[in-house]
Amino acid sequence: MKIVVLDGYAMNSGDLSWEDLKKLGELSIYDRTPESKVVERISDSEIVITNKVVIGKEVFEKCKNIKYVGVTATGYNVVDTNLAKELGVIVTNVPAYSTDSVAQLVFSFILEHSQNVSKYAKSVKSGDWVNSKDFSYQKFPIIELAGKNLGIIGFGAIGKKVAEIGNAFGMNVLVNTRNVSKTKLDVNFVSKEEIFKNSDFLTLHCPLNDETDKIANEKTLNLMKNSAILINTGRGGLINEKDLADALNLGKIAGAGLDVLSTEPPKKDNPLLNAKNTYITPHVAWASYEARKRLMAVTINNVKSFIDGNPINVVNK
Repeated sequence: MKIVVLDGYAMNSGDLSWEDLKKLGELSIYDRTPESKVVERISDSEIVITNKVVIGKEVFEKCKNIKYVGVTATGYNVVDTNLAKELGVIVTNVPAYSTDSVAQLVFSFILEHSQNVSKYAKSVKSGDWVNSKDFSYQKFPIIELAGKNLGIIGFGAIGKKVAEIGNAFGMNVLVNTRNVSKTKLDVNFVSKEEIFKNSDFLTLHCPLNDETDKIANEKTLNLMKNSAILINTGRGGLINEKDLADALNLGKIAGAGLDVLSTEPPKKDNPLLNAKNTYITPHVAWASYEARKRLMAVTINNVKSFIDGNPINVVNK
C-alpha cells in the first residue's frame, strides 16, 4: 500500500525513526504540505497520515483511493469524519499520549508564576546577589502552592492528572465539568461562576465547542481574583484574547500561561503577545520526546492494525 505522511515534522523533527512505518508499505514523507499540494501528493495513496493538514470534501472527491486517514493527534477535526464514514474510509486518532507532558507544562507555568525562578536567575546574573548586603534577598514575591485553590475546567485524562499533581502540592482542587463522575482524587465540583471567582490558578482542559467557545471572556475574567493566574494548554478558542489582554494590562488578573492561541502561528497584532505578565509557549505542551515517541508508536500500530484488518482507535465508527 502507498502511505503518505503529509506533515511529519510536527511529530518528528529528526529525533525519531520512520523505519517501522516504512516496513508497512511504500512510504512518502513530507515535513509540511500546503493546501495547494495535498491532492497532488495523495492522489493515488491508500493511507494518509496527517496532523494539521485538512482532509475534507474536496480532497476525498479527488482522491478516490484513500482507504484510511491516521491523525497524529488526539483531536481529529482536521478530517471530515462523517464524509469519510459515508465513503468507507477509516479515520483513527492517538488518544492520551501526551497527558503527563501537558500536565507538566501546566505546573511549569504555575511554578514560574509562584516562584519567579526566571526573574531571580536574571537578577543574579545582573549582579544583584554579588552586590547584596545580605545572604538572601526577596526582590520578587514567592507564593506557596499548599492551600491555594487550583481550578480545573474539564476533567478528562489531562484534567485528572493536573488534579492529582495539585493534590500532591496540597492545593484545594476545584473542578468544573459537564459530566460529574466518581473519582478517588480529592476534588470539589463547582459551577463555572464559582471556579472563576475562587481559583488562585485556573487551568483550561475542556474541549472547544459551542458551550466552551471563549469561556474566558470579559464577564468571566471579571469574576477572577486580581491575584489569579489563568492557564490554557487546551484550545486557543477557549479564550477571548482581547478580553484577556485587557484584563492583564489593567491588572484585573495577575498573569497568564498560554501554550495555545486562536491562530497558530499567531499574527503580529495578537494582543496577548505583548500583554503584561504573560508567558506564551509555541504549542509545545504535547511535544516532549517521550510523548512524541508514544505518538509515533501508536500511529504506526494504528496503521498496522488497519492493514491487518483489525483497525483500532477508530473515531468514525
